[in-house]
Amino acid sequence: MLLEVEDLHVAYGAIRALQGITFHIEEGEIVTLIGANGAGKSTTLRTISGLLRPIAGDIRFQGQSIIRTPPERIVKMGISQVPEGRQIFSKLTVMENLEMGAYTRRDKAGIAAAMEMVFASFPRLQERRRQLGGTLSGGEQQMLAMGRGLMSQPKLLLLDEPSMGLAPILVDEIFEIIRRINAQGTSILLVEQNAAMALSVAHRGYVLETGRIVLEGTATELLENPQVRRAYLGG
Repeated sequence: MLLEVEDLHVAYGAIRALQGITFHIEEGEIVTLIGANGAGKSTTLRTISGLLRPIAGDIRFQGQSIIRTPPERIVKMGISQVPEGRQIFSKLTVMENLEMGAYTRRDKAGIAAAMEMVFASFPRLQERRRQLGGTLSGGEQQMLAMGRGLMSQPKLLLLDEPSMGLAPILVDEIFEIIRRINAQGTSILLVEQNAAMALSVAHRGYVLETGRIVLEGTATELLENPQVRRAYLGG
């Protein structure tokens, strides 16, 4: 088991954002969390990354509890997050943004190899490697954010709303890249408002409503579930 989330509770003051969620990710899987705004999807990712502390429950990565582990240590262990809204460094070049993704590493040869891998996955970033991040298109900024996340060579990549604000043709391209990243051996936890696209690439999924998991199953099962179709697929 790569990641196990068990009976996780997270609160913002008096507001319970997560109310006892339990799920897991096997090595090599794409698992998606779907649900409406405010369901707790991004809170889940931020808690796994160590940016939020749970009030109860446990998160185990490769069998080791990480709920009291600092975020930079979690990155070193093999978990990297691509945040919602991309959050690239607009005044740094593409190369400098990518180098920031390797800030926990000291192995120059490994960093160079990771850079080559990112450029192979995102050829447009290589073409624009000397451009400032803020001058890239929205799709290119999303590629840069994903490339930066891959620079630590994670075992598990957390993707938070990768299609947000992108034109449909770019959404297709981003999701094809997600498939390729997974095929190269990186497990992925995907949070995505576009449930149809998320389930088209995922192996399994979980449906969150107001901080609780209300449905789970294979991607095919969820795509065919009448409740999911009505609520999230417009059918």
